[in-house]
Amino acid sequence: MLRFIGVVERVEGEISIVRIFDEFGEGLKGLNTFSHLIILYWFHLREEEAERRVLKVVPRRHPGAPEVGVFASRSPSRPNPVGLCVVELVKMEGNILVVRGLDAFEGSPVIDIKPYTPRADAFLEAVVPEWALRGPKT
Repeated sequence: MLRFIGVVERVEGEISIVRIFDEFGEGLKGLNTFSHLIILYWFHLREEEAERRVLKVVPRRHPGAPEVGVFASRSPSRPNPVGLCVVELVKMEGNILVVRGLDAFEGSPVIDIKPYTPRADAFLEAVVPEWALRGPKT
């Protein structure tokens, strides 16, 4: 069973405040030694059945992108509306994380947090289609 561990409390430009629920606070030990994190969150504004049945999309944030399957995109409309974002950890105070670059809305439930480790998470030889090179980071 999926359990939310926190919530995006506030978004101010590129800075977001993420509150981790008290019962999961001990799980944050050592997280402040990492500069970047992977945050998994729930697209809570895309829970309607119609949004969860979407299987083809045109990636809106990428000009000129063709229609692709939802699993070849970062669309929030998908069978399981899970978002993933690599963020910079600006500071951590108790159960509060101040992060830069989170693309979630206020009120988005947080599913999990993982430390970003370049050795495991960065692949310089990764190949993407031309359309994915245009537009904002996703």
